Amino acid sequence: MIQGQCLCGAVKYRYAAELEQSILCFCQHCRLAQGALFGWNSPIGKSKFQLLQGETDLQEYFHTENKARVFCRKCGSPIYSYRKDLPNVLRLRLGTVTQGVIPAPKEQAYQEYKPEFICIDSSS
Repeated sequence: MIQGQCLCGAVKYRYAAELEQSILCFCQHCRLAQGALFGWNSPIGKSKFQLLQGETDLQEYFHTENKARVFCRKCGSPIYSYRKDLPNVLRLRLGTVTQGVIPAPKEQAYQEYKPEFICIDSSS
């Protein structure tokens, strides 16, 4: 089981399963949305994700017509994203996980945008 929350604690969630994978994404959209060098995400089953509190504190932003980024409207923490064409999948933002095991990333998307000074061993 995974638990997590936003920075201010208004939004809390539980995922009733283990994370199967984690992905680093170096695309410009993820970098801008996270305010960081990469996004760190895990695709999860929507049916096992439960908001424990803060549903009214969530805000959706559609950067494209098909993809929503969902964040806490109080502190701005990104919680997850979803795509309209994949209705049963959420992409959980792993920086919000406070309890549970996060697997090491084995996939790196858009590596052509990864800064040269970042060395990540994803072979294990």
